[in-house]
Amino acid sequence: MTGDAAIAAMEAPSIGPRLSPAGGVAIAGADLSRPLSARAREAVLGAFRDHHVLVFRDQDLSEDEQLAFTLQFGEIEEHVARHVAAARYGLVHKVTNVGEDGLPTRAMTQTGNYLWHTDKSYHAVPSLMTVLHARELPPAGGDTQFANMAMAYDALPEATKQRLAGLRVTHSWAASRRRAGAPPPSQIEMTERPPVDHPLVRTHPETGAKTLYIGNHASHIVGMPEAEGEAVLLELLEHATQPQFVYTHHWRDGDLVLWDNRCLLHRALANYEMTRHRRVLHRTVVTGTVPF
Repeated sequence: MTGDAAIAAMEAPSIGPRLSPAGGVAIAGADLSRPLSARAREAVLGAFRDHHVLVFRDQDLSEDEQLAFTLQFGEIEEHVARHVAAARYGLVHKVTNVGEDGLPTRAMTQTGNYLWHTDKSYHAVPSLMTVLHARELPPAGGDTQFANMAMAYDALPEATKQRLAGLRVTHSWAASRRRAGAPPPSQIEMTERPPVDHPLVRTHPETGAKTLYIGNHASHIVGMPEAEGEAVLLELLEHATQPQFVYTHHWRDGDLVLWDNRCLLHRALANYEMTRHRRVLHRTVVTGTVPF
C-alpha cells in the first residue's frame, strides 16, 4: 500500500463488527507508521470510546514509529521500573518472557502482567491508553484478556452499589510487586511513586459510565481494616472477571492493540510453552486524567 493509499484508507477506516459483548473491534487497511489525518484520529478516538479495545491488523512499526503513533494521543508515561532496568523500560518498553541470555524462560523477574490490573493505577494521574504491538509470538497461546469494568459494575446488586459509593482505594506499586512475587521496590521507585488513593467506583470522563477501579495495584480500602478491605477488593475482582465481562484477544502477527485503562482490566495468559517460544511485544502508555 502506498503512503497516499494508506492515509486515504484511514480517512474512512474499515472497522469490523464488535469482537465480543465486552468490547473490541478490528480495524484493517491502516498504515500506522504514517501520521493520522485529523479525521482519521477522530475516527480512532470514537471507536476507542465506543469499543474500548482496538485491534489494528498487519502493522510493522519500529520503536520510533510506535512512539510517534502513540504521541498523537497524548503524553507518554515513563515506567517507574526504568530506575532498575533502564534497557527494558524505555518510553517504548518490552513485555516479554525472554531472559537476559536471550532465551525464553518461565522464570521471569516481572510477572505482574499475568495478574488482572489496569495500567499505572498507582500513579496520581493514571493511564488513559496502552498500545501493545506484537513483535514475536508463540505459535499458539500467549493471549491477552480484557475485562469490562462498566459491565461488571452495572451487574452488581443495587445494595452493593450503594455500599461502594464514596469508597476510596489505595493503589500501590509496592503492593503490586508483592502480589506478583517480585522484589520490593527501590527507595527511588517509592519516592517517585508513593501510594495514592482513587475512587473505588470511577466515572468514565467521556461516556459517564460508572466503572470499578480495582485490580492488582489496588491495595486496600481507605478507612477499612486492611484485611477486610482487601477481601472486598478480591470479591469484586472475582465478580468483575467472569467470562461474560471478558474479551480474550488471540494475537496474530502484526497486531497492534490499544485499550482504555479507564474502564478495563487486563492480563496476559501464560497458556503457551514459555520455555520454548519467545513472546515479545512493545508497549507505550498515554497519561490520562485524575479519576473521579
